[in-house]
Amino acid sequence: MTSIDTPQDAALAAATEALRTHVRDVHDFPQPGVVFKDITPLLATPAAFGAVIGALAETARRVGATVIAGIEARGFLLAAPVADRVGAGIVPIRKQGKLPGRTVAESYALEYGTATLEIHHDAVGPGERVLIVDDVLATGGTAAAAANLICHGGAEVLGLAVLMELTFLAGRERIPSLDVTALLTV
Repeated sequence: MTSIDTPQDAALAAATEALRTHVRDVHDFPQPGVVFKDITPLLATPAAFGAVIGALAETARRVGATVIAGIEARGFLLAAPVADRVGAGIVPIRKQGKLPGRTVAESYALEYGTATLEIHHDAVGPGERVLIVDDVLATGGTAAAAANLICHGGAEVLGLAVLMELTFLAGRERIPSLDVTALLTV
């Protein structure tokens, strides 16, 4: 049995349990052989969702984030309430072609294809301390692209906070310079 010594430990334990009981596997989505981690049951359960947001917010406080960057689309659902709880700004990292005005782009490989992410060219700047938030760390391509975009603006990337890390895909190997906080490892 593990003891819970601090409020941070309690928040992490509650978030981990919420994820274990409120995330479902969807086999062969979006293509055969892929097991998609569906967080919609988590989103539909206020107490479980609140536990997860609390743990992510604690991570943002711990690292001193002034900006929370959310990766489209599920990362938006997590980043906005985290930013609100810690009093930080929010930067959307969007799929290509979704932002108006001048953008900076970064292409990367996915587990099942390729994609391009963008942010506004002036979304972040020197002196800003950015925590990137997303739902899953899989192969690390999305996280690496997001970190590169944030660095392009001159901001400091503090790390990546995710609900789940799929360790069998070795995503951390693609982002060795990022401090990763995963509420649940699979």
